[in-house]
Amino acid sequence: MQITYLMHSGFMVRDGENLFLFDDYDDPTKIADRAVDEENFKRLYILTSHAHFDHFGTHIADYAEKVSRYIFGNDIRRTKRVKMFPREKIIFLKRYTDWQDDKIKVTAFDSTDVGVSFLVETAQSKIFHAGDFNWWHWENDPDDKNIFAEKLFRRQLEKLNGLEVDAAFFPVDGRLGDYQEQGVIEFIKTVKTSALIAMHRAGYPRWQPSQNFLDVAPSDLKIFAPVNTGEIFTI
Repeated sequence: MQITYLMHSGFMVRDGENLFLFDDYDDPTKIADRAVDEENFKRLYILTSHAHFDHFGTHIADYAEKVSRYIFGNDIRRTKRVKMFPREKIIFLKRYTDWQDDKIKVTAFDSTDVGVSFLVETAQSKIFHAGDFNWWHWENDPDDKNIFAEKLFRRQLEKLNGLEVDAAFFPVDGRLGDYQEQGVIEFIKTVKTSALIAMHRAGYPRWQPSQNFLDVAPSDLKIFAPVNTGEIFTI
């Protein structure tokens, strides 16, 4: 599996003969453009977790001719931008629903913000992309709001208990300051993954895992924390 960083929570993943684009809202160096033009794949799937501008870019409509399916969080159904896409190629997923064809299966889990998170299963691998699912503890929020954020996160995390994946994309958002690792620490204690890809930190320095994180992480966990568009990670 080859993973290429696009921007923010956007990644391109080559998995066997499948090419995936996750939350591709911006591709400043045209990495995805070139990959789609090369057609070095048999199936192209574009997954967008929700309609926030920094996850859903309309330039992905330009790939419609070569796309096997657009797989969108259900909230995108209500946007005007969705009219740019061929309806016959769109799958809208509500939380805790799934869709599959003869090559992949996609299950949508809940988010702690908007939209869904995705579990993608292929013949070769399992990939989890969290979208905006995270423990959103903001330093300036009142205690009751942060208590609610924790309950929301833990309730959804229970749904993932026992999940094993090859690659997990999860937010480590620098805006959360001292709390940026809270969610990912609990996530890796709950979900077994061979590789962790830190995302949702555009504009922040490369994440350096703290000792608190390393104390609970498996010793063989592979970590990819990109900052520059085009960085590649291979599993």
